[in-house]
Amino acid sequence: MIDIKICDQPLNSSAAIKAITSPKSGGINVFIGTVRSETNGKTVVRLEFEAYHTMAVKEMRQISNNMLEKWPLHNILIHHRTGVLEPGEMAVIIAVSAAHRDAAFEACRYAIDTLKKTVPIWKKEIFEDGEEWVGAYP
Repeated sequence: MIDIKICDQPLNSSAAIKAITSPKSGGINVFIGTVRSETNGKTVVRLEFEAYHTMAVKEMRQISNNMLEKWPLHNILIHHRTGVLEPGEMAVIIAVSAAHRDAAFEACRYAIDTLKKTVPIWKKEIFEDGEEWVGAYP
């Protein structure tokens, strides 16, 4: 099972774990990316995420397919939030289940590292004294 989602509503980590859980899986790995309250010594007021939705979903699905080629996985979930997020809120959840923990750990790390490099989702950090796009610009 591959579950890909980009949405502007809060993400649910419990539902994500439940969605990928399988009796045949001995290892589940979950990465949750949250909004930090500080970046490089500056107070973060909020983050604003924008996505090229169609292309982002396509790329997230490709990442998932690549994961299945590299590791013997059972289930993959990649959910990313868009819109305005406050410090402490979840921006991304990646959950992976496999028969063994090594595959789940490696695949989960691959997913977040690749997502940050290739998926057209952009982040603007809003500070008390200004704002800045992180990475590529929309």
